[in-house]
Amino acid sequence: MINQIANDRYEQGRGAQYNPKNRFLKGAYVQEHVEGIDDWEEEDRKTQYIFDRSKTIVNKVDSPDVGMAYSLNPYQGCEHGCVYCYARNSHEYWGYSAGLDFESRIVVKRNAPMLLREFFNKKSWVPTPISLSGNTDCYQPIERKMKITRALLEICLEYRNPVGILSKNVMVLRDLDIIQELAKLNLVRVFSSITSLDEDLRLKLEPRTATYKNRLKVVETLSKAGVPTGIMNAPLIPGLNDMHMHDVLKAASEAGAKWAGYTVVRLNGAIGGIFKDWLEKAFPDRAAKVWNQICECHEGNVNDSRWGNRMIGDGKFAQLIKDQFTLYTKKYGLNETQMEWNTSDFRRGVKKRQLELF
Repeated sequence: MINQIANDRYEQGRGAQYNPKNRFLKGAYVQEHVEGIDDWEEEDRKTQYIFDRSKTIVNKVDSPDVGMAYSLNPYQGCEHGCVYCYARNSHEYWGYSAGLDFESRIVVKRNAPMLLREFFNKKSWVPTPISLSGNTDCYQPIERKMKITRALLEICLEYRNPVGILSKNVMVLRDLDIIQELAKLNLVRVFSSITSLDEDLRLKLEPRTATYKNRLKVVETLSKAGVPTGIMNAPLIPGLNDMHMHDVLKAASEAGAKWAGYTVVRLNGAIGGIFKDWLEKAFPDRAAKVWNQICECHEGNVNDSRWGNRMIGDGKFAQLIKDQFTLYTKKYGLNETQMEWNTSDFRRGVKKRQLELF
């Protein structure tokens, strides 16, 4: 594996600017001089897809502070390229880097629908909400061709198992027909991740995602279609987008969102180095200030692994963010009701009936 070192250029259209070493690999080739074109062939950075036949697909979530009990990820790696993404570290388990590899080497689990059907047929399974995109976005570009997420939603409807969706992509509206049927049975919640309303910031922070305007359109369309929907204003990055919270929550409420959540950015594992390198290139004028404010939220570090603290941080700055979130959600009527799921209609061992439903 070739690991690129950081260089001085800012590469537009990508989040990470280089490939840090994979901590699980004992050896790696490192390109120490980027100008040495005679010594290295330029690595192809076009997105590549790796087709995998996984053995399991539903993951139990042991963390008590992420708001989900089970997750399902049809893809590993994410072409959206969000530089802060906590899922980057998981790409190292697949033998890749958490940097550019994460957003250009996408693992596709094409047998995911078959595995989910087998999972639901287990007598030990007690119907519980399963979250799509607990790790990486289930509606990233390759989904347009593969339609794995659509197949998974069809199976959830067939078995009457509740499912949650979190995405930055407007492609979720492609599956509105299935989502509406799930909503009629109180089996679905759809959240859109909206970190800001500043498009210039989005192009650097989340370079290959849908525009904020289009994400709000997703919220509005789903809400008008009777689908319970909300947003995640996450992560909040001090000095970059924390000051945009008010406008985001106001716009989400006006679009029809019922709920909102937030997290404070934490830069665990390889993400710390990736983010710092990006920050110094994308925002050199305020890089030190942003970095120091992130540290203020995590007791002097950029990461905190303590349950209960790691997602919202601590200290005066984190408390200010929390107080503002409480104020704005109350002002705009968000989080006034609890999310209650239908788990009583689950049915096991049914035959495939999608054609009967539509």
